Amino acid sequence: MTSPLRLTLAGALLAVTTIPAWAEPVVEMHKDPNCGCCTAWAEHLEAEGFEVTQHETRDMRAVKIEHGVSPELASCHTAVVDGYVIEGHVPAADIRRLLDERPDLAGLAVPGMPHGSPGMETGRQDDYAVLGWRHDDRTPAIFSEYTHD
Repeated sequence: MTSPLRLTLAGALLAVTTIPAWAEPVVEMHKDPNCGCCTAWAEHLEAEGFEVTQHETRDMRAVKIEHGVSPELASCHTAVVDGYVIEGHVPAADIRRLLDERPDLAGLAVPGMPHGSPGMETGRQDDYAVLGWRHDDRTPAIFSEYTHD
């Protein structure tokens, strides 16, 4: 017969080691060690429930090449989450939508560093688009748009 204490301990251990089904996958972000806006973007994701692991490198060009990010899509940091590449200041809501819908895309990008995008809160608001691209066709398409009056 199993004692109640053993059952309680086994249940507690299971609760600690089980990852909830609703948990987001870890975002693996590559950034230059001196970039503050990248850290601010990671904080945006964490505030929205994502776990972010930051990897610092001075060779971001090599990271972008490795992950198929063309110069037209490039921004300051490159991340990978659940097999998708996330380039630049992509809002958490778009990453969540990507993970929910699972479209046939290589990833999402916000080229450049538009003011008002997550991590680039400077007081100015630029219009910008989140672009998606495929492995077999690098022509980006609009995934979502952010416009301000």
